[in-house]
Amino acid sequence: MGVRKRQRAEQIKEANRQVAFAKLNNCPTSPRKMRLVADLVRGKQVEQALNILRFSTKEASIRLEKLLLSAIANWQAKNEEANIEEADLFIKEIRVDGGTMLKRLRPAPQGRAHRIRKRSNHVTIVLGSNNNTQSN
Repeated sequence: MGVRKRQRAEQIKEANRQVAFAKLNNCPTSPRKMRLVADLVRGKQVEQALNILRFSTKEASIRLEKLLLSAIANWQAKNEEANIEEADLFIKEIRVDGGTMLKRLRPAPQGRAHRIRKRSNHVTIVLGSNNNTQSN
């Protein structure tokens, strides 16, 4: 491995130590419905985002709340000596991508059939910290 490549790899590893992420793959909800809930919490503080998700009436909020708790646990595993309240965690990035699509047929009149697409999605949450002193 070349010197520049190794240095760049070390920079990427150092940047990844300061953030924590969690992924949810093949969630059986359409991406459009999930994005409605994801837009509510994008860029918010973790405590505020948890409150928004907890009291939202959408079904997608239950899955996002569980994913956010997983991302917080991942951050705690990386930074064992740090305190969550002092770290001032926020949702740095939340992505909702389309997943696999189940294609089904529904009977229609006169011997026809309509195609039904059951969509799924992939969600990625990246947590950042406003206070970067805990990573030293």
